Amino acid sequence: MTHRVTKMIKQCTVVVLMTAAGLTGGEAWGAREEHTFEVSLTIPSRPFYIIPTEPDWIHRPQRLNWDYPTATLGSVRKNFDVRHDSSAIEARLGAEPYLENGRVNEVITLRVSFNGVELSSQMPPRQVLTQAEAAAGKRVELKIEPIEPPGGYRAGDYNGNVLLLFNASAPVLE
Repeated sequence: MTHRVTKMIKQCTVVVLMTAAGLTGGEAWGAREEHTFEVSLTIPSRPFYIIPTEPDWIHRPQRLNWDYPTATLGSVRKNFDVRHDSSAIEARLGAEPYLENGRVNEVITLRVSFNGVELSSQMPPRQVLTQAEAAAGKRVELKIEPIEPPGGYRAGDYNGNVLLLFNASAPVLE
């Protein structure tokens, strides 16, 4: 009789272990989640780059916020990392910057400066970093400010673009 009892205990133990393994495996698969996402990276060339320090903003519209108590528009301020190995860096605007709402005579002109240098599309490129600053690399500010139109700001939804053009100035030959 002991042989039968031992055999029965072994069979019960096998059944209990198989059941436990099945339950544990089912619970692990029942709670599984997967996430796939894209990762990207841009490594700039060392000799010349002008890149935003926060790359997620440049492809989205930027808001100039309305300040209710003072009835004025705020500005946009963003930083860029800039470097060039062999010469100064120049910049200009590709077109005059302004915001418009589609109504005649309701335009807000914008003042754009890079590293404290005011830019325009009406003049040749202006030096925004010296050769020494560019060679060392520098973090500089882009600032876009509204210029209040004669008669003040008028209510509406305004849109516009700012087109910045950068180039390395010709190296100075000595």
